[in-house]
Amino acid sequence: MAALRGLYWEHFIPEGLYWDEWLYAGADGNPPYPKLPAGPKATLWDEWLSGLLLWPAIETNGVHSRMVERWKRKLSTRRMDADGYVDTDQGVYFAHSLGWPFPVWSDGKGGQGWHFSFKDTPGWYRPNGGKTVGPEGWMIQGGQDRGRDDGGWNMKLLARDAALLTPSTVIDSAQAPFLELHWAAAHLGPARPRLQWATLEHPEFGPDRIISFAPPESNGLASSIIPVYKHPLWKGRITRLRIGFGNEKPGADIRIQAFFSAYDTRHNINNMNFARGSATCFWITGDVDYLRRNIDRIRTALKYAVDEHHVRTEKIVLTTWPGHDGLGSVKIDADGKRSIREGHGLSDNWWDILPFGYKDFYATVHLYDALLSIARLEEDIRAHPEWKVAGECPPLDPADLRHLAAEIRARGNEVFWNPATGRFVACIDSEGQAHDYGFVSPNLESVYFDFATPGHARSILDWVSGARLVDGDTARGGEIYRWIFAPLTTTRHNPDWWSWPNQGGGAWGSGVQDGGCVLGYSYYDLMARLKILGPDNAWARLKAILGWFIDVQAAGGYKEYYARRGGSLQSGNVGGNLGLTQEFWESAMVSQIMLNGFMGYKPEADGFALRPALPREWPELTIDRISLHGRTMTLTAAPDQISVTGLGGPDRPWRIRLPGRFRIVEYIKAGQVFKTDSAESSPGNEAIFEVDGRAAEIIRFKVDAETKKDY
Repeated sequence: MAALRGLYWEHFIPEGLYWDEWLYAGADGNPPYPKLPAGPKATLWDEWLSGLLLWPAIETNGVHSRMVERWKRKLSTRRMDADGYVDTDQGVYFAHSLGWPFPVWSDGKGGQGWHFSFKDTPGWYRPNGGKTVGPEGWMIQGGQDRGRDDGGWNMKLLARDAALLTPSTVIDSAQAPFLELHWAAAHLGPARPRLQWATLEHPEFGPDRIISFAPPESNGLASSIIPVYKHPLWKGRITRLRIGFGNEKPGADIRIQAFFSAYDTRHNINNMNFARGSATCFWITGDVDYLRRNIDRIRTALKYAVDEHHVRTEKIVLTTWPGHDGLGSVKIDADGKRSIREGHGLSDNWWDILPFGYKDFYATVHLYDALLSIARLEEDIRAHPEWKVAGECPPLDPADLRHLAAEIRARGNEVFWNPATGRFVACIDSEGQAHDYGFVSPNLESVYFDFATPGHARSILDWVSGARLVDGDTARGGEIYRWIFAPLTTTRHNPDWWSWPNQGGGAWGSGVQDGGCVLGYSYYDLMARLKILGPDNAWARLKAILGWFIDVQAAGGYKEYYARRGGSLQSGNVGGNLGLTQEFWESAMVSQIMLNGFMGYKPEADGFALRPALPREWPELTIDRISLHGRTMTLTAAPDQISVTGLGGPDRPWRIRLPGRFRIVEYIKAGQVFKTDSAESSPGNEAIFEVDGRAAEIIRFKVDAETKKDY
């Protein structure tokens, strides 16, 4: 357990770019507390990290209260576009500003861009080699050129409805689904900006080729994202663009930082992760005011994911965004000739250089869980009209969400299952080709989220654990755990199926996403083992991980340890085959096996559920400093007894759900039992207790003699 605590604090937040202070241990001798994050970063981690960072009641220097406030603030302000798509939140880059930072227009031959300044923008993955340009070839209509400075190109609008014309150019409309204008405007007043375009067939601007966009909401730099692909006449070769400012009066000061075409680098998992992270934040904090403020955003996000990805009709996630077709960056014809598919096979999720997409297994699994999570949240709201959680968006029907989830599970287990390998494929592309390179974690996640049927779940665990060998795999049996701390990310070499502009070609095991290894994904391995193979099997796997970590610490850390063992760490956007530090924030998930797995803990709107699954060699398990609705609890679980310390009580009873064998609850103060009660009801294999913990120091749940015989 000392090693496990060390692993936990090592990765509570991996060292990286977003920390603002050090926190030190108290006199109890625990390892130093980690740097406190400035807040959640990319939406990608909302589901992974919300519970992980919100449950530990780290009271030193008020860490926990600040952590909670940062999560609530971030989830309450994540940007959503007018349709309901949730921002990836990677900052202002030069791909789609609400998407992933790459690819950018200069990665292909069909895009175009003009960058007058890169001031106050990220320093990596800049288009065109980071070169800026001047306004040569541009034309201002109804305005005056005020020159270029370090912030961009400046102009004064001297006439009503002024406009700006680009130089002549050639843009492949298929590789430019979006245009982005990074600009600032002062004194613009009421305005209706619009974009027009000329083509080879229509060299003049016309009223039929026009699309409007919103002006900046403030005087600061804004990103106007223009979805030109939605216009039926955005096709063929674009030869010139005209930005009409739509200003009603002269006098505005305009600064243009950049104007460029953008590939569709949005992530199709953002909305599911945001919705689940938001619900988790509520279940842990119990903050009803936070829920009131965010319920419309949660409902909008989930509804968008269902509608946008054709879930009602397809019963799976079908992503039809431009370029998200699941095709690899390389096309190989019948003669073996290779050609590049520019703008195809764009990524959708954490696997940012692999083209998960079109009929997307990974997104389907996560949507399945999101539907069930928000169904539970809507049921909580229905059960508590006194909360007055209304919102402007109509409530989502929990029965409908659960029914849709069941349909998705049934259909997904048919569509994505590969009977030849006994596991799920990554996706099925727009040409009907399924892609199976032995994606270990997505398969384990399907077990963790109860998406996989029992038979499929067992087949997956047999494959990953080495009990079943898959013909054609590059790594089989014990080779899957060659790095000890986690199974490999994939088990079959992928020479060609890569997201554009990456063209693959690396050696097997040289990168994280092709035979590499990621520590955080060991959480899903442990949880799946616990569920299918039992707690003793999961504990044996965890002990192997902890033995590895002890060796790492003895060697002086990861860098020193792998300097002698051939592994290379990916970190800070430097490639490698081991994902442990820096941007791998999910590494801390491994320790969650204790709370979520062996303790079986789940925070809920009225209390919590507990379903312990202890290895046989453990007499009991204790986890302390668990934050729930502002209380700090300690949980101790043994086979026939569960104790809760520090629960206290709100003005209402706690609702606690336990395995059905627990029938008695005792209230203890000063070491004496002063009250005894029993479970309210027992539907199936579950006991439900209504507990008033205000007068008790310890609440103890026990198995009575009669019930013990039945179990």
